[in-house]
Parts: sequence; C-alpha cells; structure tokens
Amino acid sequence: MVTENVLSSQFEQYLLSMNKIDASRLIQNEFSGNNAFQLIREIIMPALRNIELAWKNNTIPMSHQYAANNICEEIVSSILPPESPERKTMPRLAITTLGDEFLLGKQIVVSCMKASGFNIHDYGTMLVEDVVNKVREDGIEVILVSTRMPDFAYKVRNLRDNFDEESITAKIIVGGAPFLLDDELWKKVGADSMAADATEALFKVYDMMVE
Repeated sequence: MVTENVLSSQFEQYLLSMNKIDASRLIQNEFSGNNAFQLIREIIMPALRNIELAWKNNTIPMSHQYAANNICEEIVSSILPPESPERKTMPRLAITTLGDEFLLGKQIVVSCMKASGFNIHDYGTMLVEDVVNKVREDGIEVILVSTRMPDFAYKVRNLRDNFDEESITAKIIVGGAPFLLDDELWKKVGADSMAADATEALFKVYDMMVE
C-alpha cells in the first residue's frame, strides 16, 4: 500500500470535492478483504480529522463536513457491512448530553462515529438515572457525554457514581466547552477520558478497542 499519509491526503481531497466515486475507488483499491479497520484508522479517520479542523477554522462550511461524513459512512458500509462479523468486535456506543440542550456537538460526534463504521445509540437529553437504565439495558460499553454548560458537565460525577454503585463497567468519554476550559475537569468528574472534538473521540474509542 502506498504510504497512508499520501492516500489519506488524496482521500481528503476527494471528500472535499464531494467526489464519492473516486473516494470509494481509492478505498476499494486498497481493500484486501480483511483490512477494513486498518483503512478506517490510517486513511479515513485522518481525513475526517483534517476536515473537522478545517470546519472549526472556518475554512469550509459545516455542510461540507456533513457531506464528507455521509460519503465515508457509505464507503465504510461497503468494506464493513452491517452484518460483518468484524463489527461484533466494535464496542457498543451511546451518546448523551445529560440534559444539556447543546445538540450541535453531539450530532457531529454521531455523524463522525457512523462515518467510521460504529453503531451508536443517541440518548439525547436524558437525566442521569435514565441514562444508567439505558446503558444497562443496551449493554453499552462506552458512553460519550457532550456538554456545553458546566452544570451538566458536573453531572458526569453522578453518572460515574451510579455506574459504580450498580457495577456498570461502561467507560465514559467526555467533551465540550467545560472540559476544554479546564483540562483536569474530566478527571474530577470521574470520566475515563476526554476528547477535544469528534475525531479525537473516535480515536479514543479505537484506543479502547486495542486495549
């Protein structure tokens, strides 16, 4: 395979120009039948990362980011179909805002996760006790919490305490403004990790898969 940096840069350009045909062809040309996760991590995820950073720097509109995610979701489904046995090794994911009405950040994370082949339960703005019940019911292994307001960020502590009381082993990854302003806050509230943006959350989930 040509170095992944070159391929990822080319793939990124195809996504930015909304060239789904060539983007798909690039991945299919590198697909050997059993290297889907490698292609996702080395080509697709870095491209999505750069596109998200471009949007955050106001060099591309949000519509381009969503379009790129949609293209990637289709491509990933072609090399890692929903019924693929490989998907059974992917952790069960969910996301919530713990009551915060900050929906944009959450939707970007959901879109990015789906574009990389993950199925993710969207719990919306549930209360802590409802999230605990859903995590147990759905067998969730990693819960992502996206918040904008400090009050809701501190509710992660309640979530962790409830998990501990009920012997729920789900990992907690947090993100949002409060955690960016205080880079130690995620530890204070009992989270397992913090992600600065959607693609960093994606890499954190992949790291947990390796662990």
